[in-house]
This record gives sequence, structure tokens and C-alpha cells, in this order.
Amino acid sequence: MSLPPDDAAATPSASPAVLRERIGARALATLGATSPQVELLLEDPGLRERIARVALASDFAIETLRRQPALLAHLAAADPGPWPEPELDPGQPLAWPTLLRLYRTAESTRLVWRDVLGLDDVDATLAGSTRLAESCLRLALAAVEGEFAERHGVVRDADGRAQRLVVFGLGKLGGGELNFSSDVDLVYAYPHDGESDGRRTLAAEDYFARLGQRLAKLLDEATADGFCHRVDLRLRPFGNAGRVAWSFAAMDQYFQREGRDWERYAWLKARAVAGDTAAGEAWLETLRPFVYRRYLDYTALDGLRTMKAAIVAEVQRRDMADDLKRGPGGIREIEFLVQSLQLIRGGREPELRGRRLLPALGALVAAGQIAPDHGRDLEDAYRYLRRLENRVQMLRDAQTHALPADAEDRSRVALALGYDDWDALARALARCRAQVSAEFDALLVPRRGEAAPDALESYWRGLPEAGQAQVLADAGFGDAEGADASLRDFARGNGVRALSDAARKRLDRVVPALLAAAARSAQPEAALRRLLGLLQAILRRASYLALLDEQPSALARLVDVLARSALLAERIASYPLLLDELLDARVAGTMPDEAAMRAACVAAVKAQDEGDPEAALRALNEVRQALSFRIALAALDRRQPAEDSARQLAALADAVVDEVLRMAEAEVLAAHGALPGGRFAVIGYGSLGGRELGFGSDLDLVFLYDADPSAVSEGRRPLEASRWYARLAQKVVALLGAVTSAGRLYETDMRLRPDGGKSLLVSTLSSYEDYQRQRAWTWEHQALVRARPVAGDASLREAFERVRAQTLGRHRDVPALAGDVMHMRRRMRAELDRSDAARFDLKQGAGGLVDLEFLVQFGVLAQASAHAGLLQPRDTPALLDALAACGWLAPDIARSLHAAHAVLLDVGLACTLDRRPRLAAPTEAIAQARAAVDEALRACGLDFEPAAGSDA
Repeated sequence: MSLPPDDAAATPSASPAVLRERIGARALATLGATSPQVELLLEDPGLRERIARVALASDFAIETLRRQPALLAHLAAADPGPWPEPELDPGQPLAWPTLLRLYRTAESTRLVWRDVLGLDDVDATLAGSTRLAESCLRLALAAVEGEFAERHGVVRDADGRAQRLVVFGLGKLGGGELNFSSDVDLVYAYPHDGESDGRRTLAAEDYFARLGQRLAKLLDEATADGFCHRVDLRLRPFGNAGRVAWSFAAMDQYFQREGRDWERYAWLKARAVAGDTAAGEAWLETLRPFVYRRYLDYTALDGLRTMKAAIVAEVQRRDMADDLKRGPGGIREIEFLVQSLQLIRGGREPELRGRRLLPALGALVAAGQIAPDHGRDLEDAYRYLRRLENRVQMLRDAQTHALPADAEDRSRVALALGYDDWDALARALARCRAQVSAEFDALLVPRRGEAAPDALESYWRGLPEAGQAQVLADAGFGDAEGADASLRDFARGNGVRALSDAARKRLDRVVPALLAAAARSAQPEAALRRLLGLLQAILRRASYLALLDEQPSALARLVDVLARSALLAERIASYPLLLDELLDARVAGTMPDEAAMRAACVAAVKAQDEGDPEAALRALNEVRQALSFRIALAALDRRQPAEDSARQLAALADAVVDEVLRMAEAEVLAAHGALPGGRFAVIGYGSLGGRELGFGSDLDLVFLYDADPSAVSEGRRPLEASRWYARLAQKVVALLGAVTSAGRLYETDMRLRPDGGKSLLVSTLSSYEDYQRQRAWTWEHQALVRARPVAGDASLREAFERVRAQTLGRHRDVPALAGDVMHMRRRMRAELDRSDAARFDLKQGAGGLVDLEFLVQFGVLAQASAHAGLLQPRDTPALLDALAACGWLAPDIARSLHAAHAVLLDVGLACTLDRRPRLAAPTEAIAQARAAVDEALRACGLDFEPAAGSDA
């Protein structure tokens, strides 16, 4: 479809003005001869100038206007819209190819026109090419479906439901960014097996295979009018050797058993573009776990290296250095770079799963995976290369990605793009490609960290038979013999011996690097012991070995964390998903606030199918694990005070309980229906209520409800109010304690409810109020000081606050109160204090955290009747401030207690992080903290020391 060559073609040295003039004049002469109507249109100087500009860029466009003269009047408008779609008459199938081809060339010419004249940017041109292909697919499929229905009927599944072909568009069609003269990558599928219901019955597989082949021929076959769209079916399972159309079940089986790395890249962009698109999109959701793994998947880089090597070999073999798509610094390198990062992280970050390249690139920048300036450079380079690729193809509607070899063609492309000459374009292109190559090569440079010493590498490769323990001693291991024995046991274990060759190579790179890092750590033996436990857990999970192999920074960070924290070592070994957190740029940044944690919990549950509570619970657990891990790292690195970490852990628990309550309510509603007018709330006591939660702390919970005692739920299995809310409370406890692959959310303790373990799990508001007023012990009112609502109905939470304020604010006999408080604390000291001559019990010891809590609680109970400001705070620092503000604590005593609380909490948190009991060797800071607490107790008239020879 190109114009005949001009015998008077200018030499390559012809000036730009001469070239423009000659090609423009030739185009105008050609078009003027087509019809009187066109000749009349060409009297418009503005239109003549636009045609000359288009002619310089595209012989194809001028040839189309010559063949379809009516198109020029349409394009002459200031903003020409889409060309009308053809109607494919079922009674005239022989006319279908011509109608589709004329439509495709007309609409393609409109895209050329708008692009060259600056009416569209490159994004709009790519989107327009995509819409054109989709329209042709839709029109052609509707026509051949009618043809097949007439001949064979429609396919029905076992339940009699009609089935349609699903046409998946892969590659740039799926991504909505088809280049001007591209083929379309299609895969045909159908929802269920069955057979057609017509006179000439066909099985579903045969029916849809024939239908798909007929569709491809209608679009692809070259006729006197050219082609509509070239169709490529080679991306289907097993390629050309595979069947033409696949049932969803067969596709599922293929990807579970045979799916390869390159297919993850291919299906990342997949989209249902014709036929039963709703069924296709639903099936693509089920394919998501194949494309995006639930963990950080650095094995994607291996597949990328393989594909890149194959492309480089092809480029070299076929001398394709000038290929804009596959050549160095070309379009494919940008695509691979973006898609690789999507595959690595998309399983954990849904916002990275986009099909379109530029939005995906923007999401990667927003997620901190690509630097903003690099992201802008890549975006500019992508648009530049795609525009140039389009212009090369627009010249003669050729499916080519190579820069033109002909000198005049080069000049035309350059001039039409606004360059003075080809050399200017070539210089700009070279800069663009160099930039892309640098970014792409940086992604693929493997193992850029510090190499392990040769001695350690040789030592490891010699195990389990060879190798000398002295190598470990020289590296820095104090107990080299013990380390050597552990490593030999690990090396001869079944897990190592069963590894594939590829996994073993990774392990052989990772272990020496881990040994070198462990030897440099503060506790080499502890680090090694914990590392071996982790390696044993991840040996069969290639993605985690790949992460450590590909990311030296993660490896170094891992060893540092394991050396300093037994708790985090245990968690990483039990839940290797936490390794991902070591690479999260947010780990070292500002910690998320309460709103962000709530949003993360809500998003995790919403991302799962409504009918899969187990998946929702696992996702919620993964978010809790990740956030608590980040809090732990901040505490371990001393990037924030222990009080902040405890407060964040409590806020995280609040968010989890709130989400679990929603899940539990949904389950109870589904089973038993709604309970009209009922209200339910979860109250947090203890360290949860006091916002002083530790790592691994259980949750002290009390459940309240308020409902008409005679009310009955509206479901098929109705329950009266007491049983309905008991069932809800049981469901909350069960969900919090359910074991998933990501662990359990929290252990729970309900013993602080009225009458403790002897009572019902859930109390009415009125019975709770009555209990607090008439039967509660003093220690229960002490516990109420820190109690606060954490989830549930807002009005019931307010009602609880009123009951709490009335209870705490009543007038008390202070001497009797002091006696009760001292009696309880003395008894606890006698039974629970684990201090000895060498260590101090940070929680229960004299001058410890519980002594401080009892002091504060006594102050609130003694003074709240006169000072309402004591009723609001729940955490110890805020309570100390309130007691000082009302004058009960002297300012200097309040300041010293603040400092004591911070020290005791900090040391206790450090013990927890290293899996040690909260027993600390005496230090000056601890001694000062204890002294401050003791001084405050004496000042307030409290003595918690058990009487000698008594049982308290």
C-alpha cells in the first residue's frame, strides 16, 4: 500500500526544503486526481499544508486517501473523530474482509493525521491503535459467531448454559499501548467444556478452535485490500504445538504444572479483549498467584536474564543494533525493567499490578522502587522510543522496529519529527538509549555486595567432608569447633542434598557471604545458629534464597538483625515473608500512625474474596506481622523510645481487633441474621488498654452488649440476644487465636471480666455497671483505670466511658483504699517477684513497673472524685502528668517517675527482643529508676514490702 517510487527521487543530499516540497507536491497531485470533490477541497491552503506535512511522514496515509477519497473530507475537520465502524452483513460474508480492511486503513490514517499534526500525543496514538484493534476483533468475532451459530449452534456446558469464546489480548494489546502497525498477540479460551446444540454438533474444544481460526483468518489473511491485523497465537500454552483454544480448567492445569518464567511476563499484561470478557477477567483473577507471588520474588530476575541473553544473541546474530524494540537501550529493556519490578513486588503490593507500562512505572516510583528522577527519565525515554517506532511504521504501514536504512526515508522521519536532519535525530536517540541501557543493566547486575572471602567460600564448598574449622576461627568465630560442627550437620542434611542444581548454586553463593557477615557481627555464634535455622526453613523456597543472593543489602541487614534479636530470628524463620520487610524502604523511615495501620488492615481484608475468611485472616496476619516487625526493627535500632513502640503495638492491636470484629459480625449475621437495636463493644484492659503492649503480649479483653432481652435475630437460625452476642464474642476470640500460615493474631485473656472465669463471656452493660458499683474488688477498679474501648458500637463505647467515669470518680475512704492496694501488691510481690541476688525483675520486683502502676492507680482512685482530669488518660506517662497537674504528685517526683518508666520499659523491651526473661542485671540507670519509684511510694504513704515471715 505504498506510493510508487518517484524516478526523480532526490539524492540523499537534497535539502530539507526541497524534500518537503517534492513529497508534498507529489501527494497533492495524486489526491487531486482522485475526484472533483477532493480537487475542490484542495483549494484550501491550510488543508494543502496539512496534507504536505502528513505526506512527509506517511506514504501509507496518502495511499489510503487516494483509495478512499471520502476520508479526506472527514479529516479536514479541525478535530476529526473516529471513522464509522462498518456493519458486517451476516448474509454477505465475502464482503467482511474488505469492509474490515477499509475500516482499519481509514482509522489508521486518521491516527497518522492526528499524530503528525499534533492533535494527539503518543499516549493517545497508542490508545487509539489499541481501540482500533479491539473494535476489529469485536466486529469480526460477532460476525463469525453468528456464522457458527447458524451452522453448529452454540456451545452449552453441562448445566445448559451458553458458552462464548474468550479472546485474551497479551503484550501491548493487553496493556492498551499497541503500536501503529503491530500484530496482536491472542490466546483463545472458553469457560467450560460441553458441546454445541446445532444440527452439526461439535465438542467445545473443536468448536472454539475452529471459531478462533476463522477469526484469525478474517483478520490476518492478505487480500487485494491488504490485511486487517496480523494475528499471533504462539503465546498460548505449548505455543504452536498446543491446541488453539483451551478451557479454563485446562489452562489452570497448564499453569500449575508447566508455566514458565517468561509466561509470567506475558500474562502480566493479559486482558480479555473480545467475547465473554467478564468471564475472562474473572479467570485472570484466578491466574494472579501464578503471575504475582505472595512474597518478594527475586527469581523473576533469573528469568529476565535468560530472556535478555536470548535477545542479545538474536540482536548480534541478525545485526539488529538499530532495532528500536529489541536493540540495546530499546523499548523492550524499559518493559522488562518495569515488569521485573512488578513481578518481584506485585504479590505484596497490589498497586504495582497494572497492565499499562507508564502507570506501572509511576506506581513503582510512588512505592520507592525507582528514584523519581530515574522514573521521569524512563518515562520520557519510553514515550520518545514509542513515538519514533510509530513514525517508522507509519511511513509504509510496515511491521518493523528497525530504523530505516534508506537515506531519504531517514531524512523524512527526522524532518517529520522536527529535527533538522537525521544526524540530529540519531544523536538524541543515542542519548536516550544509553540512559535506558544504564538503568536496565543496573537492575540485572547480580550480587553487587562485598564478596565473601575466598577462604570461607572454599571452606563451605568443601563441606561436609573437607574444610578446616581454623578458617572459621580466622574469620572471627570464637567457638570455631562448635560452628564447624553445626555447618557440617547442615551441609549433610537432606534439605541441602535435595536441592536442584540452580538452588544449590544460589546456596553456595549465599552461605559464604552469610558466614562473613556473621563473623563481623556482635555475636557471631548466635548469628550463625539463627542463620542456620532460617536457611533450613527456606531451603525449598527459591524466592528467598534469590532475595539474599540478589540483594546484598538484605543479607547484611538480616545478619545484623539475627545477631541482635532472638525474637526476630524466630519470627523470620517461622514466617520468611518477613524477609521482604528488610528490603522495604519504609522500614527505616517514619513509622506508620494509627490511621495508616488501620488502613493497612482494612485493605488486607478487602483484597481477599468475600467468601474466603481463611484468606482474609491470613492476609490480616501478614499485615500484623509486617507492621510489628517494623516496630521491632525501630526499637532494635533505637530509632524511637520504647514508650513509642509500646504505643504503636497497642494501636496495631486496636486496628486488628476492629477488623476481626467486622469479620466476626459478618459470619454471625450470615448464620443467624441481624439483631434489631443491639449494640456490642470490645473493651481493652491491661497493657492493651494502657497502650503499653509488648512484643508477643496477649490481649486482656472484656465484651459488653446492650439489647432488648426479648429480642430475637432475624435469620433462618434465630438466636436470642444473650446467645447472639455470646456467639459473636466467641467468634472474635476464635478468629484472634486461629492459627494460619502467617501465625495467629493474638492470644487473648478474658479473666478480667466481671466475676472472672466463672461468668459468661459477654456481659450486658447494665450488669457490668451493677457489678462495678456493688461487687467489684478494689483491684478490679484499679484495672479499670487503664481500661478503654477498642472496637464496636460508638454509642456503647460512650456508655462504657460513663460507667467507668462514675466508678472511678466515686468518693473513697483513702486509708482503706491504701490498705487494699498495699495488701494486693504485697501478695503479688511475694508470689510473682523473680528477682535474685544477681538480677532484678523489671515487672514484679521492688521499684519495678507494677509498683509504678499500683502507685498511679491508687492516685487515680484516691483523687478522681475531686479531679475529673484524672478520668481521661489511660497510659502511664499521661496519668503521671494528670496526677502532677492536680497536685497529688510533686513536679520533681513526676519527672523522676517519667524517667523511671522509660528506663524500665526500655530494658524490658530489649529483653523481649532477645527472648530473655525480663530479669536484668543491676545498672546505674535501673538503680535510679527503682529509687525514684520507692521515693514516690514513701511520699504517698504506700509500702509494698511483704512483712517478714508473713504470706502477705
